[in-house]
Amino acid sequence: MSVQSIAAEDSGSEGEPRINDFSLKFANVNGTGSASANNLILRAIFRMGVPVSGKNLFPSNIQGLPTWYEIRVSGRGHTSRAQRYDLMVAMNGQTYAEDIGQLAPGGYVLYDSTWPLPATLLRDDVNFLGVPLAKLCGDAFSGPRERILMKNIAYAGAVSYLIGIDPQVLAELLEESYSGNQALRDSNQMALRLGYDYAEENLPAALPFRLEAGTGTAGKILIDGNTATALGCLYAGATVAAWYPITPATSVAENFRKLCERYRRRKVTLADGTVETRNDFVILQAEDELAALGMVIGASWAGARAFTSTSGPGISLMNELLGLAYYTEIPAVVINVQRTGPSTGMPTRVQQADLLECAYASHGDTKHILLLPADPRECFEFAVQAFDLAERFQTPVMMLSDLDIGMNDWAVDRFSWDDGYRPDRGRVLTDADIQKLGHFYRYGDEDSEFVTPRTIPGLSEQGAYFTRGSGHDRYGLYTEEADAYAQVVERLAKKVEASAAHLPEPVIRMQDGATVGVITMGSCEGAVLEALEALFSEGTPLDYMRVRGFPFDAGVRAFIDGHERCIVVEQNRDAQLRSLLILEAGVDGRRLGSILSYGGLPISAVQVIEGARRAIHQTGEQ
Repeated sequence: MSVQSIAAEDSGSEGEPRINDFSLKFANVNGTGSASANNLILRAIFRMGVPVSGKNLFPSNIQGLPTWYEIRVSGRGHTSRAQRYDLMVAMNGQTYAEDIGQLAPGGYVLYDSTWPLPATLLRDDVNFLGVPLAKLCGDAFSGPRERILMKNIAYAGAVSYLIGIDPQVLAELLEESYSGNQALRDSNQMALRLGYDYAEENLPAALPFRLEAGTGTAGKILIDGNTATALGCLYAGATVAAWYPITPATSVAENFRKLCERYRRRKVTLADGTVETRNDFVILQAEDELAALGMVIGASWAGARAFTSTSGPGISLMNELLGLAYYTEIPAVVINVQRTGPSTGMPTRVQQADLLECAYASHGDTKHILLLPADPRECFEFAVQAFDLAERFQTPVMMLSDLDIGMNDWAVDRFSWDDGYRPDRGRVLTDADIQKLGHFYRYGDEDSEFVTPRTIPGLSEQGAYFTRGSGHDRYGLYTEEADAYAQVVERLAKKVEASAAHLPEPVIRMQDGATVGVITMGSCEGAVLEALEALFSEGTPLDYMRVRGFPFDAGVRAFIDGHERCIVVEQNRDAQLRSLLILEAGVDGRRLGSILSYGGLPISAVQVIEGARRAIHQTGEQ
């Protein structure tokens, strides 16, 4: 287990400008190209060596509705959402009132002063900074679409002046992004200069918060969870992916395709001397999610490493075949990038509400191995582990990411890789093994972890067997006899329980004097750790555990037993992690409180702090 201390950090002297500690919010209209400008600012801050995180809050339509992008600059490395903002870049007239209302007192609004703001929107405790962006771009560029796009880059220029982004860093980023298109690079450089120069000449020279170049991002990369997941699948040796498009998981398969086109192609010289490019991979867009999983199961049964990526609605459709893979003991890897449900729900909002569905997916008695990453680095690492676990235990393994992890850029430690890694294929018999056996029975001869040997099609006929989802005995033969059926399903339960020893251990951090523990999972980590720092500074120490896998290992129960009470923080309505702890770890539910966030926005430290105070107060009254 990873056990560390949590210490409060110095907040700095009162009255001094805040260095590398502020939040920005960009209010835009979806489909206007603002993402490029917002991401440019995020990457520039990161390139200056300052820890930063970004969260994209966008609608599920293609164009026209409001969209927001939040950037949090935190020298301490905090990544959870800020709930009040220091600078609002207000580019959407439809949401002016809402956006201005979210500013902290003394905050700043940057708006397009080509048109005046209505007097009803003005706040006495907020500073308004006008830049005539539409006029500047209207004079400098010709086409209407180009003017809209360059207006975004122009406000990026103004923002960069206000917060202290090094102009040379921005120039380098634009050069890297548009090195193959000089005209586009030049127009972006011009727009950036328009905004920067106007701000330099007309806006305040110093705000009460600013950037200062540092080394806080040394050894780190900016990457989103879906890209990291695809990279993990590649490194794990996956050669087959089957998928059906769904937000927010689509880019897992898309990135895997791009990686395979770069790294899984080879040149072959034919007999006539011609050279042909061949793909050592298969990627299939299925007609639906159920079909996609069926393709994965077939490929895995045939010996390939195969996966599918989906979200909650896809898991609902896959339930039947998840049960088939569990009962027939065929490896399968499923990447679930969770979103808000139920039904269609809110496709571009985040929840952690698929936990129970995935743990027990399918009808009948089933239980599945789950991996619960907290950031893109763990997405990369756990994707590799998912394939090893699936083949070692011959069963479906699901990795539960979420929209916040999957679609937002995170600053994480640079990935490392062991070149000595060899895939764990589990108990796969060779021709020689089969010949020695004399008789091969698919569901007999279990090992100490209740795993039986399997064969790959195309080897010795002695290794052939009939794969059936109907009742079968340890020999793989059809049965309706109670004891023979029970013998198989009881072994399956023991096998999944045995996997707990091979899952990522929980992350545990202890504080002196703590009697209450906080338990969480996945992307809640940033908000919870920040909240614990704040509560510690108030004199309230709390211990911390982040669960990273299911079934739970003994350390999870030991952590709970070591505290008078624990508070479970999760992003769903029905306290699913708490329920799973009660069901599977044998915990008395009266010892587990809850902090729940399920409105679709990433959880914030403020929510955790307020919830923890309430829970601790209730504990004191008991």
